[in-house]
Amino acid sequence: MTRRPMRLAATALAAGLLFGVGTNALPATAQADEASDLQAKVEQTSKDYNAATKHLKDVQADIDANQQKLDDLNAQMPELKREAASSINSSYKLSQSSNGLIDMLLSAENFNDLVSAMNYLDIIAGKNYQAIDRLVEAREQAQETQDKLAAQKTEAQNALAKAENAMNDAIAARKEAQQRAAKELAAQQAEAQKAVEDAEKAEKDGQTTFKTESGNTATISTPEAPQKSNDGASSNGGSQKQDSATPNTGAVTWSARDEFVKKWASRIDAYLAGSPMAGHGKTFAEAAYDNGVDPRFSPAIANVESSKGLYCFKPHNAWGWGSSGWGDWDSAIRDHVAGLASGYGYTVSVSVAKKYCPPNWQFWYSAVLSNMNSI
Repeated sequence: MTRRPMRLAATALAAGLLFGVGTNALPATAQADEASDLQAKVEQTSKDYNAATKHLKDVQADIDANQQKLDDLNAQMPELKREAASSINSSYKLSQSSNGLIDMLLSAENFNDLVSAMNYLDIIAGKNYQAIDRLVEAREQAQETQDKLAAQKTEAQNALAKAENAMNDAIAARKEAQQRAAKELAAQQAEAQKAVEDAEKAEKDGQTTFKTESGNTATISTPEAPQKSNDGASSNGGSQKQDSATPNTGAVTWSARDEFVKKWASRIDAYLAGSPMAGHGKTFAEAAYDNGVDPRFSPAIANVESSKGLYCFKPHNAWGWGSSGWGDWDSAIRDHVAGLASGYGYTVSVSVAKKYCPPNWQFWYSAVLSNMNSI
């Protein structure tokens, strides 16, 4: 069983030498493996972070519940103490008047009166004991709850530390993927520039649309000049002509998941306003974070391929992707973003365009990038 892969590997190497490709394929294979490992790391850090934050929330919910229970017990304690004190006082008075009680029992005219008198005394004593028991039980519950709270607060501190570590790992993995994408984009700069120029020329020649791989009709568009981001920095640094041809990986700042989702959900919602996909910005942002891809990537493709879900060739398939549809936008979005992460990459690039839309990859690349820059 172990020899067959070795024979295949030897055959592949021999064929490479024979046809002049030699070991040129090995670096590409290594890069693919590295990319796969990095994506697995991104996805694992997301699972770790989500699990850690869920555990922290569960612990905090238990703390809140037990704190409320303790507060209720403490609120009841003064009345329970008053009742217990009154019962102790009554029991003391009964014990001091034992001769009178005996006389009362002996003075019973018949057996039934005797039983009634004894039951009466037993009820009084029982009520006294119940009041004392309630106080003792409340104190025991309060102490038990207090002990639980102390243990849970310690657990919460550990859970918080674990969640923070998971968050830092998640951010680091996404930054690593971001940096890797930036290097790949730099290597493809010349082809990217040529693709945008081809799209510009087509527009000047009066061509307004092109066909995608799925057969959809898409609109040709070219990236505009870099825009200012919220912090005042240009969304693309350097010269306008050069930077408008490649996506700016630095436009996305990886942070804690909630902060990231809040920021990008609002931006994507603004982009999708009035479309069939309106209101799903949060889903796009969550999926982007969980899979470690540019949050603008999938929404931009949706506009190029289907006018943001207006013209889907399959139900809820706004991306001309695959050959099937979905029952709802939420599932479709999450699956598409995950598919981009595992099968295409962090963001749009020349290599991604050639794979996603081979017939007119130049136009597809330019159009997707143009839409990404507008989000």
